Amino acid sequence: MDAGISFDRLSLRRVTHAAGVVPAAFYRHFASMDELGLALVEESVRALRSMLREAREGGPEPERVIHSSVLILVEHVREHPRHFAFIAYARASGNAVLRHAIRNEIRLFASELATDLARFPVLREWTTDDLQMLSALFVDTMIATIESMLEAASRGALGDAPSPEAGAESAILAEKQLRLIALAIPHWRSKP
Repeated sequence: MDAGISFDRLSLRRVTHAAGVVPAAFYRHFASMDELGLALVEESVRALRSMLREAREGGPEPERVIHSSVLILVEHVREHPRHFAFIAYARASGNAVLRHAIRNEIRLFASELATDLARFPVLREWTTDDLQMLSALFVDTMIATIESMLEAASRGALGDAPSPEAGAESAILAEKQLRLIALAIPHWRSKP
């Protein structure tokens, strides 16, 4: 996809031309441009969600989980900047179908994280609502990290991968922010 054109303004003709296929071949895989957009959202998020889930399976050491999760996120965004630029744009100004799909993916991400967080000894007594709130804080921080990396990359050529320096700076800040959130965990008491 051309980084200078929004998904909503892309024509089927332009997509098939860039892919080197005829429009009929497009319709063998997708019923509409919206369906293509949904497939892009799913592809962009699925692999990242899986890798971050694996980072949390290594044991209940918050420092290690935070560190490995941040490294995975930063590296994945650096490897797939166009996917995440597409999601960032569609999340903010894309069509309603894509915005809804992205919101659902973020909710699923937070829900899976809340389930995994409940396994940490210090969080076993937390309510579902409090676990959801905590996971939303973590996910929002990760989204802000992605946006920061994309912003740094946009200062270069469109579609460029974030530089290693920008990735390192974003990783350091994200890890600090996530650790700060984690420091509050033992002190949180939900009010009835």
